Amino acid sequence: MFRTRSDKVSLVMGHVIVTRGIAELPAVFFTAIMEAVRRFDDFTEHNDPHGEHDFGALTVSGERIFWKIDYYKRGTEEGSPDPSNMVLTERVLTVMLAEEY
Repeated sequence: MFRTRSDKVSLVMGHVIVTRGIAELPAVFFTAIMEAVRRFDDFTEHNDPHGEHDFGALTVSGERIFWKIDYYKRGTEEGSPDPSNMVLTERVLTVMLAEEY
């Protein structure tokens, strides 16, 4: 589930993918990283120039982490023609170590 951009928190369904580097971390670090991604709200004009809130970079327990949300046409690997349309779009959150980028 993902947060929407409004001031009110509402959740939309999606998929979460973690890279091998994240998956191989000890459970306590994995949990801390996923919680930090969930709580991330440090969006600025510099790191989010289009106001889409679809990428973040943060440091957790000394590890630099990137996360990215992509919007796919449901049932395909193509980009969604209308990411705001929940019927047409599947959201995929990818969480990775920065060194895996």
